[in-house]
Amino acid sequence: MDLIQMGKNAQIAANQISQLSTVKKNQALQVMAEALLEHSDEILQANETDMNHATENGVESVMLDRLKLTRERIEAMSDGLLQIATLADPIGEEIKGWKTEDDLKISQVRVPIGVIGMIFEARPNVTVDAAGLTFKSGNAVILRGGKEALHSNVVLAGIMRKALSEHEFPKNAIQMVDDPSHDIANQLMQLTDYLDVLIPRGSAKFIKMVIQNAKVPVIETGAGNCHVYVDESADLQKAVDIVVNAKTQRPSVCNAMEKLVVNSAIASEFLPRVEKALNPYNVDLRGDERAVAILPNINSATDDDWGTEYNDYIMAIKVVDDIDSAIEHINKYNTKHSEAIITNNYQHSQQFTNQIDAAVVYVNASTRFTDGFKFGFGAEIGISTQKLHARGPMGLEALTSTKYIVNGDGQIRK
Repeated sequence: MDLIQMGKNAQIAANQISQLSTVKKNQALQVMAEALLEHSDEILQANETDMNHATENGVESVMLDRLKLTRERIEAMSDGLLQIATLADPIGEEIKGWKTEDDLKISQVRVPIGVIGMIFEARPNVTVDAAGLTFKSGNAVILRGGKEALHSNVVLAGIMRKALSEHEFPKNAIQMVDDPSHDIANQLMQLTDYLDVLIPRGSAKFIKMVIQNAKVPVIETGAGNCHVYVDESADLQKAVDIVVNAKTQRPSVCNAMEKLVVNSAIASEFLPRVEKALNPYNVDLRGDERAVAILPNINSATDDDWGTEYNDYIMAIKVVDDIDSAIEHINKYNTKHSEAIITNNYQHSQQFTNQIDAAVVYVNASTRFTDGFKFGFGAEIGISTQKLHARGPMGLEALTSTKYIVNGDGQIRK
């Protein structure tokens, strides 16, 4: 792979995209969306190859779910591109404007970041989401997926590139690195002359590796050790429903719940109900000493459990005496992704939302909603768990920077 040439191509493409009108960018998104549907059979065939290789290599079933594509999932990716096309174009938006004492008119406007690099693991939908969001926001993207989804990613990127080229849009707006080796990944992380920012998506270990090795500025995303705290005032049936959904609907993703924190005042009534509701899903429950006393059939949690993102049908339970203890425990072990409180106490809901350090905080709702599509962003390029530049699901605005435009009439500084 000639990454330097890819970087040069991306810079040219980024400049070309930045000159396109909103109408033209939306047309490009539409032709990409249509192309995905037209080539569904080709995509499914490539994905079957990836699934077979992953199965042969012993990839766990919950991770296979992240890799698998179906016609419904291809339609969802296509729909995501169409939804991005309906969103307001952030480029050129005047964020604020004012006049100075020197009679200079200053405007702060949104502009593209430029060239975005993405390194990600097993989810091929990232290829499409990233392509759509970067194009609409006026950026070019260089993608490097994991070996598990290599064939799927290459085919998806190729289909979108061909669609762009056939309609006279810059195909190098989307480039896929087809070498999944660690050496190429390391080279991409050093591409400071061409990449303006690097966004990793994957496991906590993977993201940490990128942060430690990259010279390109990194936006940290997505490890999700997510908690649900059930307060003493909670509607217990509502809490059961939320816990079951947050844990079992799709346990392999970063917004799935991993830990349950329960107020001791309702633990003896609530925990047996949760255990019964989770039984059909064969969730491996682990608990602290107080949780085990209530549920004697579950395993004892170890110190390592509290900080672990399982991405599996596993859940650890902590019993606490008050909301202060719950907040302290969650802030100690969370990954600043998504945290939830189930309560009917307004003061407690406000305390929780004010004091929990996370990108997204829920009151009486499942953590599974932390998603760009569900937030109305059309898709997401990642969920930022850091505090600089962007935080939470990253849509179009998160892929922009700003510049100041200053208009004068011959003023000079004295």
